[in-house]
Amino acid sequence: MEALLYETHSDRSVRCALCRHRCLIAEGKRGICNVRENRGGVLHSLVYGRLIAAHIDPIEKKPLYHFLPGSYSYSIATVGCNFRCRFCQNADIAQLPADGGGRIVGEATTPEAVVEAAARAGCRSISYTYTEPTVFFEFALATARLAKARGLANVFVTNGYMTAEAAELIAPVLDAANVDLKAFNRKFYTDICGAQLDQVKASLREMRARGIFLEVTTLIVPGLNDASEELKALAEFLAAELGPATPWHISRFHPTYRLTDRPPTPVETLQGAREIGIAAGLQFVYRRCGREHLLPGLR
Repeated sequence: MEALLYETHSDRSVRCALCRHRCLIAEGKRGICNVRENRGGVLHSLVYGRLIAAHIDPIEKKPLYHFLPGSYSYSIATVGCNFRCRFCQNADIAQLPADGGGRIVGEATTPEAVVEAAARAGCRSISYTYTEPTVFFEFALATARLAKARGLANVFVTNGYMTAEAAELIAPVLDAANVDLKAFNRKFYTDICGAQLDQVKASLREMRARGIFLEVTTLIVPGLNDASEELKALAEFLAAELGPATPWHISRFHPTYRLTDRPPTPVETLQGAREIGIAAGLQFVYRRCGREHLLPGLR
């Protein structure tokens, strides 16, 4: 399917404007996400309607604690991601195209079928999750529009790297998002995730300005993003820029994927981070010690 949000140049390269990498993609090549390909100057989504996962989850698993609490969310994903996090906890699917020579897999479906399945299961929302929903934006947008018309809410669980243009398109039908603010130092984002902190901060401001309900998650990795000064700055950013009522979820790191030389986060570190968040003015700070956000079978 032809992608949204790109422009073609005279040499048939294309500039994608879906995420903040804004990849310049030569003819016959793919962007960083590995699921969007330039074919003759036309950018194509390779994952439209190709779901790698579809599950019914408690909304609290996203995690969203202040949006439709106690309800269930129909959760879907395709393969692919526009980050390269060394600690990726769903790497089996998120990093499959990057690690598997561009391989694209998934079961064919339609937006109509997803919405019908969600309604039949008694879910109150559809979550675009497990991998980065921005990379399957076209399918997410088509599904979200149908879901909204059916009375279902829509949720993104995201790394917060969509462009302002993408946010403008999805905002009318996107009710809530949990955004990973993975650290508050630029080196971590560059070296560990392959992205830029300032772009995530800008995206958070954009989403808040467009009225999308936000909760934020930070996975604390020992020795990399757990300094008290950094956590204080992060919490102060949330309180000042997104509002003191913004829920902050502090998650425990478990060694995985390409980051196995670090121990699990001490519980004392999580408690200290919570105290820092409260002192910074945040009203709702939650510790998460498990790995509840993973796909069934990937624990």
